[in-house]
Amino acid sequence: MIKLFVGLGNPGPEYEATRHNAGFWWIDALSRELKAPLSLEKSYHGQVARITVNGQNVWLLKPLTFMNVSGKSVAALARFFKVAPEEVLVAHDEMDIVPGQVKLKFGGSHAGHNGLRDIHAQLGTPDYWRLRIGVGHPGVKAEVVNWVLKKPSAEHRIAIEDCIARCLKAVPELLKGEMEKATMMIHTSTPPRPKPPRKVIEPESGPPDPKTED
Repeated sequence: MIKLFVGLGNPGPEYEATRHNAGFWWIDALSRELKAPLSLEKSYHGQVARITVNGQNVWLLKPLTFMNVSGKSVAALARFFKVAPEEVLVAHDEMDIVPGQVKLKFGGSHAGHNGLRDIHAQLGTPDYWRLRIGVGHPGVKAEVVNWVLKKPSAEHRIAIEDCIARCLKAVPELLKGEMEKATMMIHTSTPPRPKPPRKVIEPESGPPDPKTED
């Protein structure tokens, strides 16, 4: 089961609505869903919430260390409470996935994501779960930094919020350790129902207009 849910991002109002903070958006949504308000815990370098599920403690964590040293926060909490890496789920922005899609993955490389890179180093292993929230790619490598540190379009933000809401429905499975079922729920999006065709109302034919005489 997942015992530690982490959302990655950068602290501060200037970063709040940027793509790189998609992990923060997710952990905030999870906090509301579980009615588990986050509060500052300096020992773990971030905001933390704790709940009990079936007699088991579960933590929510929002590192406030800035993205590049996220592992400092994650490792501090995981080690103190003896949470194994495979019981950790990290939600983060993913440029290789389009907005509106999200993927659950275990292990693998950090793929250049600086937050994951530091978590790898601090935990000493890549073997933890990731929730990869699609934010899209600018198409040019040189624009990557500017892309993640800018706000998504209104359409993309709505798509990201929709996929975050879909992921929350899989949280009970994540808490029970039913990862295969959770993966299916997270990866499956229901396409919008097509709107019924509009009925064209033909005007009723009536008598022709009378001709006016001069």
